[in-house]
Amino acid sequence: MNRYPRDMIGYGPTPPDPQWPDGAKVAVQFVLNYEEGGENCVLHGDAGSEAFLSDIAGAAPWHGQRHWNMESIYEYGARAGFWRLHRMFTGADIPVTIYGVATALARSPEQVEAMQDAGWEIASHGLKWVEHKDMPEEEERAAIAEAVRLHTEVTGERPRGWYTGRCSVNTVRLVAEEGGFDYISDTYDDDLPYWAQISGRDQLIIPYTLEANDMRFATAPGYITGEQFFSYLKDAFDTLYAEGQAGHPAMMSIGLHCRLIGRPGKAAGLQRFIEYIKGFDDVWCPRRIDIAEHWAKVNPPKSGLKPSQMAQSDFVAAFGGIYEHSHWVAERAFDLELGRAHDRPAGLANAMARAFRSASDDERLSVLRAHPDLAGKLAAAKRLTEASTSEQASAGLDALTDDERARFTELNNAYTDKHGFPFIIAVRDHDKASILAAFERRINNDTQTEMAEACKQVERIARLRLNEVLL
Repeated sequence: MNRYPRDMIGYGPTPPDPQWPDGAKVAVQFVLNYEEGGENCVLHGDAGSEAFLSDIAGAAPWHGQRHWNMESIYEYGARAGFWRLHRMFTGADIPVTIYGVATALARSPEQVEAMQDAGWEIASHGLKWVEHKDMPEEEERAAIAEAVRLHTEVTGERPRGWYTGRCSVNTVRLVAEEGGFDYISDTYDDDLPYWAQISGRDQLIIPYTLEANDMRFATAPGYITGEQFFSYLKDAFDTLYAEGQAGHPAMMSIGLHCRLIGRPGKAAGLQRFIEYIKGFDDVWCPRRIDIAEHWAKVNPPKSGLKPSQMAQSDFVAAFGGIYEHSHWVAERAFDLELGRAHDRPAGLANAMARAFRSASDDERLSVLRAHPDLAGKLAAAKRLTEASTSEQASAGLDALTDDERARFTELNNAYTDKHGFPFIIAVRDHDKASILAAFERRINNDTQTEMAEACKQVERIARLRLNEVLL
């Protein structure tokens, strides 16, 4: 099958209501990445030093040797930055989620104790804070298992959430296959959690952020002052809060690092933001595991047809009747590049319309001729397809007066004699009066114009039918 693995639609124009506790307009969730002691370092068995996310401009790995300055910057995060942030969040009574690198946690028992005493969630941030993009699949699988083992040994509890960060194309699948995680956060693709089918399992994804994130203090372009960080967070919050007031509550993730935001000048901006949101009553500040538990309760995974994942026989059986008596449209649509966007009515309608539009004139004409007359003999004999029966009934065409039936018969005969195919209109868009008016108007069109209009109506009928099939 020609299938596109990326999801370019998500919830589309109608995201679900998260029903945040107490009617909160936005859920603001703080993540503190604890990586200090888990970064690249020859002391940790790595080939060279760390070069990522520090205050050293233009840092590059030092192969085969220690980078004293880089190590010192990471040590600041553990020695000073963590405690400054611990005081800030416990003082504000805001719980956070720790993304804890397992080897870093093992080297920081006092900080782990403080996290647990504060009631913070400690999610897994992998075994080591290293790049995974070139890691062989079995090696990464083993690293995930070891991260869980070591995390459990150090904290006394297995992690329920996961975020790698420097992940590979296999990471999310491998973590889902591990089977023990309430959520995975290695995506940045939405403002709400969502369920993903991975290896036959419904896996909750809670997207993370790289923009409302203090990592931009170490990138270009990025933040220079704490005030810039505060300003960005405030703008993001104000936008999401307004959307929540308008009926679309969402989630705001904020990513932090002990060695970055833990510096005094940067921390001042975070402190301002905490004080700012404290001025709102209808804001929820949960841990990520709280979001996971809440989402599983109010928006559990839904079953239903997923066209892009179906075998051809099942696909054609389910959708072969969408175009009246024309299974070949579904067969050709199946052969297109389908993805998750085509698991929704608009997406599959577009794929089937493409198959219909690219067909020959004779093939498209055969589809038109497969449609029944409106309120015609087939309807009277109750020989319409189930879809056509429902559609005609929706516009009252199953309850015509004698005069109305005579007029429809007259128009049907005249239209078919002139154009060679029946009059077609998406009756669910109309009532009886507007259908008659369109009939009387269109019967005067030339056949080329009318065939083009009839084809558009066939596509519209298919779109409306898919609304009922793909719930």
